[in-house]
Amino acid sequence: MLKRIFTIFAALIFGACFASELSLRDYDEFKIPAGYHIPIMSLQEFSTAYTEEGEPLNFVTTNDIYLFDKNVLPSGSKLKGYIEKKNEPVRGTNAAMKVFINKMYLPDGYEIPIKAYIYSANDNKIGGELTAPLSYRRVPHYQRWTMFRAYGVLQYVPGEQRKMGQHVTISSGANLTMVLVEPINMTHTVIN
Repeated sequence: MLKRIFTIFAALIFGACFASELSLRDYDEFKIPAGYHIPIMSLQEFSTAYTEEGEPLNFVTTNDIYLFDKNVLPSGSKLKGYIEKKNEPVRGTNAAMKVFINKMYLPDGYEIPIKAYIYSANDNKIGGELTAPLSYRRVPHYQRWTMFRAYGVLQYVPGEQRKMGQHVTISSGANLTMVLVEPINMTHTVIN
């Protein structure tokens, strides 16, 4: 009798040890990977002409970001950033700036630190393009030789000097893209 009770008790303990985990609320950590592009919109106008380095800038996300079936980053999340580096315009090159985004606020007010830049194909630098030539010069371009004669045309090629660069301005309401430098570890999701 004691042997049967012991085996039943051992079977219950063994079954409890290998039973599935309790079904708790979903508090898993979600990771939005580095290099992920998130569409955002500028809430204010800023420029290399009148915005200083370190001055706060405001943005908002325009789309919901889903990981699997969870909406981990809802649209309407506010972002804060600043101009990290600014280059003034010079002769031959337009002005340029790098905008760094360091804080994200979910719609319920929860703050998440992030590391991201406004995306640009030029190493995330907005602006910095080569300006147009100041003058052109005429150069003969020979197309073919026939019976000891050269047939050609005059072609205009850019001169040595370039025009003065222009300031870069991002208007309020401009659609931009944010690229993550480091992954975002999301432990908080907004429940509607």
